[in-house]
Amino acid sequence: MALEIGPVRPRVKASLLWGVVGLLAFLVAVQGYELLTGYRYSLAVKAGIALAVGLGATALSYLAEGRLFE
Repeated sequence: MALEIGPVRPRVKASLLWGVVGLLAFLVAVQGYELLTGYRYSLAVKAGIALAVGLGATALSYLAEGRLFE
């Protein structure tokens, strides 16, 4: 039995997708930095910062879309 919440507004869906893109882009950048320098960050640090970047990208894209496409 699935929980039906209802349709997701396009603006919210786009913001969530931009959050995922930001999160993954950060993780790719950190991995590239680690490969180039040899320095390793702990998994907790990477996960925490990636979560913050993802939430920030989601919030900023939601706010910016309202101003850019009025």
